[in-house]
Amino acid sequence: MWRLSRALCVRAAKTGQLPGPCKRPAAFMSTLLIQQPQYAWLKELGLREDNEGVYNGSWGGRGEVITTYCPANNEPIARVRQASVADYEETVKKAREAWRVWADIPAPKRGEIVRQIGDALREKIQVLGSLVSLEMGKILVEGVGEVQEYVDICDYAVGLSRMIGGPVLPSERPGHALIEQWNPVGLVGIITAFNFPVAVYGWNNAIAMICGNVCLWKGAPTTSLISVAVTKIIAKVLEDNRLPGAICSLTCGGADIGTAMAKDERVNLLSFTGSTQVGKQVALMVQERFGRSLLELGGNNAIIAFEDADLSLVVPSALFAAVGTAGQRCTTARRLVMDRPGNYVEPTIVTGLAHDAAIAHTETFAPILYVFKFKDEDEVFAWNNEVKQGLSSSIFTKDLGRIFRWLGPRGSDCGIVNVNIPTSGAEIGGAFGGEKHTGGGRESGSDAWKQYMRRSTCTINYSKDLPLAQGIKFQ
Repeated sequence: MWRLSRALCVRAAKTGQLPGPCKRPAAFMSTLLIQQPQYAWLKELGLREDNEGVYNGSWGGRGEVITTYCPANNEPIARVRQASVADYEETVKKAREAWRVWADIPAPKRGEIVRQIGDALREKIQVLGSLVSLEMGKILVEGVGEVQEYVDICDYAVGLSRMIGGPVLPSERPGHALIEQWNPVGLVGIITAFNFPVAVYGWNNAIAMICGNVCLWKGAPTTSLISVAVTKIIAKVLEDNRLPGAICSLTCGGADIGTAMAKDERVNLLSFTGSTQVGKQVALMVQERFGRSLLELGGNNAIIAFEDADLSLVVPSALFAAVGTAGQRCTTARRLVMDRPGNYVEPTIVTGLAHDAAIAHTETFAPILYVFKFKDEDEVFAWNNEVKQGLSSSIFTKDLGRIFRWLGPRGSDCGIVNVNIPTSGAEIGGAFGGEKHTGGGRESGSDAWKQYMRRSTCTINYSKDLPLAQGIKFQ
């Protein structure tokens, strides 16, 4: 599996070094990086040689001890003790107790806590971004950008905390009021993937918190240090405000913890980000208990360039969308469909395949781009929609009619439908998510907050009569 861009791998092979926080000889080391002077900055995040991977108001963990590695050169960074099933049980109980405190705090006051979390992240943005680069493997600028995304969603959530709520509806009965009331679901479980170990948690955490929920996070085992570091930042804010730490709990672990979360009726909403294959298993386990799930799964995204496309936009967009984050974004462009021939650089470009080739319909999670040629608009729109995933899509054209057909009911069937920009790089203000095998969930902006709440329609009779709906009368 690719964990760094090809350019960085080539540089490592030639020089034995990598830029940024991974500037070490490409060799196996017997000592932990955190013990070496040039990695002393890791301790600014509260990390040590041995770290506890469970937080529920206090730190602990009785599970397996794992070592995390820099994927650029396989050097060990530090160790993390994961959660046991007993740790999980204890954490869920404490989280639900913390909810009784958190849910009673007015939403704007909850927004103030989230604002402080955003400020705390902003203070650590460079060092936390460096940890993302070191442990996950993406380049430093993307690591810092990922932390910035968490900061941005905190800012967004603060404003949202004064806006969430339902309408007052007109009642057909005199002396009656009809209102829509939104309340938190309770405990939100959040399972995140390795490729965005900070931002995806942030999307869920900030919005879920202002809605009045408590959160239980299980990050990817390969990025456990990031999970610990982020939780330490949040825990300090909660502690400073004399709030229960279990409002934002952490249980580092593997499939056993993830399965427990999926099957646990005490987890009112489970947000899962990962592969479609695992997402199906999660959805079935949650549905079996009539629970609620929010799924962000795979993508097989197409960029379509028409004859009137501005190539000065197409080329950098296709490059960023295809190889950004080493091709390991769910919004990575897998297919480039053009109406003209061109010259391409191997080995990241594959041509000559049929549009419905099995490999082209598979999310490879690598910087591989399949290039096709199309005849007309109807054909290429159909090709865009024929894959099972439905996350992101983009066309490049100046034709206004075509643009609005692309946005319309016979256009793209994806959750993200772009024009003259890449498939990757969504803003936090819009809802993020996709259709079909992508899972149907929505996170981040717009009205995605509704998924973290339960809705009640409330009718209040303030008259002295008892009229029935639909004019029904019993004689």
